[in-house]
Amino acid sequence: MSRTERRRARQAKATKGRKRGKGKPSRAPVKAAPVPVVKKTDYTAGSYPATTVLAAGDRHLVSRFSYGTTPELIAAVNAAGGALPWFEAQIADAGSTEDESLADWWPDLHLSAGEIHLRNQLRLRYDFKVMWDYSRRLLLRRGGTRLQVREVMTEFWENHFHVPVDRSFYLRVRRPYGDLMRANAFSSFRTLLPAAIGHPAMLIYLDNATSTKTHPNENLARELLELHTVGVGNFTEDDVKNAARLLTGWTVRTSSPYDAYLDQAQHHVGSVKILGFTHANRAGEGIAATAAFLDYLARHPATAQRVARKLATTFVSDTPSQALVDELARVYLANDTATVPVLRAMIASNEFKGAVGAKLRDTNQDLVATLRTLGVGFQRPAAVDDKSGANELNGAANLMGLGPQAWPAPNGVPQVSGAWASPGRTMASMKLHWLVATRSWPTLRVTHPTPASWMPAATMTFRDLVDHLARRLHGRASTTALLQAACLATGLTPTSTLTRNSSAANAAMPPLLAMFLDHPDHLHR
Repeated sequence: MSRTERRRARQAKATKGRKRGKGKPSRAPVKAAPVPVVKKTDYTAGSYPATTVLAAGDRHLVSRFSYGTTPELIAAVNAAGGALPWFEAQIADAGSTEDESLADWWPDLHLSAGEIHLRNQLRLRYDFKVMWDYSRRLLLRRGGTRLQVREVMTEFWENHFHVPVDRSFYLRVRRPYGDLMRANAFSSFRTLLPAAIGHPAMLIYLDNATSTKTHPNENLARELLELHTVGVGNFTEDDVKNAARLLTGWTVRTSSPYDAYLDQAQHHVGSVKILGFTHANRAGEGIAATAAFLDYLARHPATAQRVARKLATTFVSDTPSQALVDELARVYLANDTATVPVLRAMIASNEFKGAVGAKLRDTNQDLVATLRTLGVGFQRPAAVDDKSGANELNGAANLMGLGPQAWPAPNGVPQVSGAWASPGRTMASMKLHWLVATRSWPTLRVTHPTPASWMPAATMTFRDLVDHLARRLHGRASTTALLQAACLATGLTPTSTLTRNSSAANAAMPPLLAMFLDHPDHLHR
């Protein structure tokens, strides 16, 4: 056998052996390692019923007509027998003077218009700084008053008859204008309309103080029709011109007491026709003619529609149904423009009851609700313009986008949520929430709750702490989603046990509080 033949024979034998399994042994099968069983985190919400909350319907009404629930407010609602009796009691207290001393820390707010003007001229203190004081106290009143419904309605009317607080030529008379809105928070529209239109602040702001029979100014007349009463589409340019003529001569004294009056020499005399209103407007009849015209506008069906829609947009939803608006307008006219019956009809409607959480707080409301809900306490500033927390409130509001009553146009602050749903506003709110939650602001002459004070028991599980805080800050029990968010914010688990004053509890509290403030349940009302 040749060498080649022997090699082929060996190859054939090897191949035959492999076919019978006698060749190179195969590898033994590898057993798979057991898969570790990961225990799923149980995010079942905790339960801490010792922290009481209002029933859902009561919470909804109170949230729309307050600047945030607090333990004191919940106690007041329960003591009254529910949200509806509480609401009625708030209306009954409309004439209360208990707030006269509330945050009454800025002496210049008690100066007369003449004194403010003189101090401004002498550069002792500029009048725009007096408006800083006004804004500071306004925010503190909203957060601190027991009369929450009155303050909410004051904001509504001060916004409807908007006069900004940042125009120096009428600031000497602007503070009493806000007092007028508060005094008439529950008045009929027939009462409120002439009081607002005839106030020196309004007359100066919309240029009527310089409107004469030879040079009538249409600004006040136009906004009176367009914004304050019948609304766009319900009047003509001729109506504006004729209303402007009727309002000529209504001016403001250029020296103390800077009050409003009708300068008969500058008042247009002669028959006028505006919409369906007519008046002879003879010499000496200017005051009576103006009063009759404003009363006509207050009772006009288009005004009823406009007031009804604005109330519904502010307190129900951004898009109230026409059926609801029609019903509220009917109640308005049936009650001779009284607004309290309209409010009662609105909160009794199914549409109101079904609009839970439908309104987004604007930046001012967020600021007040954050400080109020967290229980931040303010003390009288040591000096008028120092860095005390109370003095920094107006600046904080401006940094969030808008100071109180500082909207630049006469149409007032937008009441639809979309105006406040921008990324910039969200970031501003989150920054504020973090500063307050970490007690980084405000700091001078203020008190913040300590981290330990947020724990109602010496030792408790994290899930129960989250439920307590949900009840305390959101006014409702916690949920699985809320507990998950709390765990993500703090790095804790639902079963983590926290002890009051421990380093773990103290470290967890700031991000936990910030999470509650950033949550939609806080941002919405």
